[in-house]
Amino acid sequence: MLEESQEPLSSTYDLVMADLDGVVYVGPAAVPGAPEHLAEARRRGVHVAFVTNNASRTPRMVAEHLCELGVAAEASDVVTSAQAAAHLLAGRLEPGAPVLLLGGAGLEEALLDEGLTPVLDAADGPAAVVTGYGPDVTWRRLMTGAMLIRDGLPWVASNTDLTFPTAEGVAPGHGVQVRMLSDFSGVTPEVAGKPARPLLDETVRRVGGDRPLMVGDRLDTDIEGARVAGVDSLLVLTGVTGLAELVAAPPRLRPRFLAADLGGLFTAHPVPHVAAGSTTAELGGWRAEVRGGVLAVDGAGDPDDWWRAVAYAAWGHLDETGEVCDTSGVEPPTPVGPPAVGGTVTA
Repeated sequence: MLEESQEPLSSTYDLVMADLDGVVYVGPAAVPGAPEHLAEARRRGVHVAFVTNNASRTPRMVAEHLCELGVAAEASDVVTSAQAAAHLLAGRLEPGAPVLLLGGAGLEEALLDEGLTPVLDAADGPAAVVTGYGPDVTWRRLMTGAMLIRDGLPWVASNTDLTFPTAEGVAPGHGVQVRMLSDFSGVTPEVAGKPARPLLDETVRRVGGDRPLMVGDRLDTDIEGARVAGVDSLLVLTGVTGLAELVAAPPRLRPRFLAADLGGLFTAHPVPHVAAGSTTAELGGWRAEVRGGVLAVDGAGDPDDWWRAVAYAAWGHLDETGEVCDTSGVEPPTPVGPPAVGGTVTA
């Protein structure tokens, strides 16, 4: 369940690890308010790191893109799964060791920065294989990597994301390649990116901070990754997670805190009250309950409190019955500002 914070999160945590797509930007534009919220976090003395599973772009490329969107960023603020993968390999291999590169510029630069030697062919005697999204990786190189992995060469994958967004729509991600290599070789790679732990550990190592908070929009990478790493998390609702995904979340995918957007960094986080013997979650003027498997919400108040009450009621029902409640007739309040009307909303 959600947990309470009587103080603003910016007073409790000294490092915000912000996912990018769905938190800082969506498609070609910044999330409304995100540049201002991140600037305010820094003004309050909080370190801000931009954390991404995307291994194809270098930190400099990512920082330049963020600056174009009005988000102040330097390359040192960006931590990628490519960097986490390269750091894993550097801890296992001799300095300068050759590594078969099946990925893009971001992965190549990360290997070089760790003192390793990217190579493109088995004839170069690679000591390991590293993979990441790279649209120009040829089938011949993939075949080479697959056979080396099958024959026992260590393999680190930057991430296992099955999809990623493009200007043309959702496209196959690096996880599709990982499945293919794994199916052929019978080997499961060591994974650097979320929800595995290395990327968040790498972020703390590079950016600093004693009390990190992961901020994400995706339950199965950002929030699960935070739990795996033993880090608290804030789920924001500016990306892929909506009502249907939230109410279906099992315990391992549930955040510690929940807010409509990054403004949740600067507020207290109350938790709903559930009276003994009751299944109704009440918070800030909202009442949420699952009746006969159907979610019902009534009242009026702050949108963040609406989401928290709904999460409490839905998760309580899920934990008790093993069934996801029906939300087909429920309309969430607008993410910004108070709801236009109160009243009962049922399926």
